[in-house]
Amino acid sequence: MKKDIREIVARIDTLKPIPQVANKVMVVSENPQSSMSMLSEIIQYDQALTANLLKAANSAYFGLSRKVDSLHQAIVYLGMDKVVDLVVLGASSENYSQAQEGYDLAGGELWRSSVSSALIARDLAEKTEIDDTHAVFTAALVKDIGKVVLSQYVAESFEKINLLVSKHGFSFREAEKGVLGIDHAELGGMIAERWRFSGKMIDIIQHHHLPMEARFETEAAVVYLADTLCMTMGIGVGSDGLAYRFQKNVLEKMGFSDRDFQEVIAGFGEQISHVEDLINAT
Repeated sequence: MKKDIREIVARIDTLKPIPQVANKVMVVSENPQSSMSMLSEIIQYDQALTANLLKAANSAYFGLSRKVDSLHQAIVYLGMDKVVDLVVLGASSENYSQAQEGYDLAGGELWRSSVSSALIARDLAEKTEIDDTHAVFTAALVKDIGKVVLSQYVAESFEKINLLVSKHGFSFREAEKGVLGIDHAELGGMIAERWRFSGKMIDIIQHHHLPMEARFETEAAVVYLADTLCMTMGIGVGSDGLAYRFQKNVLEKMGFSDRDFQEVIAGFGEQISHVEDLINAT
């Protein structure tokens, strides 16, 4: 018997919403005409965020010869990309800190896999004609937010879900849907809508396992392939990671070469290390 979907959806409100300032920063980042002064205008009235950016700019990570004492200076020294990263990472991290029992992920594992997926997605996006790499990065970062809500229900129904996967050839997503009435990607899209994300973001999150069905197919495909690469590297595998069908047609349509993937993987270690240093700096 399927769970009452209304009960599951109601638990969206137990999540910590993405702050409005982060939403505005994401909107600005999607506009190629945006400037650092526009970012500064949005952030300047958020005391905690301003303090964190000043702390990051003055940290040993950047090793600046002079102290930064204004938000505008901090944004100039950090650069728009790092400012957007810090805002989005900070806004998303709290929801991912706990263990996700249903998916057999220890505390912090979902967060690390989400950040890893976001970094890889951005690298892959830069190898395509996608202009809005910030949207791809953010969508990859928050794509699994539905797991945070569904985890307890997956744990309670794991035997039924696992039976569909192991005995009847379902993918984990199909088994979630069959047992619970909703899967984590669909729920993630609902969360993104509740948090007033852009239509593009909602579409990518909702279709990150089925990119060929997305309106923003290229962006969703990049996020899907980034997630697949993470699984290949053993990041965030959990109980569901090996129970998804690889969609070869997505890889063929995107036209990435083995060398493209090798380059992304080769640069990943340094990138995740830098991000962790940057987060620790705040």
